[in-house]
Amino acid sequence: MPDCCNIGVVYRSLLAVNAVVLVGILLRADGLMQGLQEFVEASMVVELSCLWSLFALCVLRRVLMRVGGMGAVSTTGQRIFCALVPAAATAVVIRFLASFVWFSGSFSYLTPQKGAVAAALLGLLFQHYFELRTRAYSPALVEARLQALQARIRPHFLFNSLNAVLSLIRSEPRRAETALEDLADLFRVLMSDPRSMTTLEEEIRLCRQYLSIEQIRLGERLQVQWELDNVGADVLRRAQVPVLLLQPLLENAVHYGVEPAATPVPIQVQVSRSIDRIQIVVLNPYQEGASAPAGNHMALSNIRERLELLYDVEAQLITHMANGFFEVRLRFPYTTGPV
Repeated sequence: MPDCCNIGVVYRSLLAVNAVVLVGILLRADGLMQGLQEFVEASMVVELSCLWSLFALCVLRRVLMRVGGMGAVSTTGQRIFCALVPAAATAVVIRFLASFVWFSGSFSYLTPQKGAVAAALLGLLFQHYFELRTRAYSPALVEARLQALQARIRPHFLFNSLNAVLSLIRSEPRRAETALEDLADLFRVLMSDPRSMTTLEEEIRLCRQYLSIEQIRLGERLQVQWELDNVGADVLRRAQVPVLLLQPLLENAVHYGVEPAATPVPIQVQVSRSIDRIQIVVLNPYQEGASAPAGNHMALSNIRERLELLYDVEAQLITHMANGFFEVRLRFPYTTGPV
């Protein structure tokens, strides 16, 4: 069952259904203008039926997710829902509109039974399309995982981190032990499925562990400023984010913003929530006149692809260079998990 709460699914469904209805009306109309006029008149039935069907499927999917997940309903059962829900919604809409004189005069041939059959067929068609689309993206998920490992597990980072820990073993054994624990946590998460979700609190904690490792070798040059706006403890605990969404951005900021500098430079991390959106902004300095860091492209492309797979058009990744800073801005839906 597709996620009909997703704006991308809603847009594609509305556009496709309207296109199918328009083509069908034009094929049976005597002329183009007459066909367009009939399509405008039929748009009320089409839009109401589509929107109510999508809304009902959205609610149904959320209920199923809360009860026991989509696995609680078989694939066949989900397909049946995708046919029955649009059929029922369309039949109700047509029966309601049939009480108006203008509708019964213009669409006397359209009965609730015919509308229900057409809606059921379209529902099955679109369910099959979204199922095939999900399968088509499966190779991209494997490729995204490989790109994630290649982009994040930098040999120089592992080498430098181990050398830094070795330098602390005799002088500061406790700090060396903590650094090794942080490194183990980081690599454990790095090996996880890129489709996995975590809480915003856990993602920030992992980023702080990563930064503490880098602090060993970079010292005072690494300055990180955290700003949380409208993000309280409850939001941090419940907000769901893709695993390793922020850490690669910080790694790029350290690699291209801090390492080349001889003096302390700030990295700014801004996390904010606005109603149903989470926004994360990472700013790091760069030298004036220099081009955008080429090494950013792999990590940014990977994150952009993962956001598209998880949120479709509801998420954005925007980069910008100005005033001596390279800025990465992420926006994605604010979704919550269990308390």
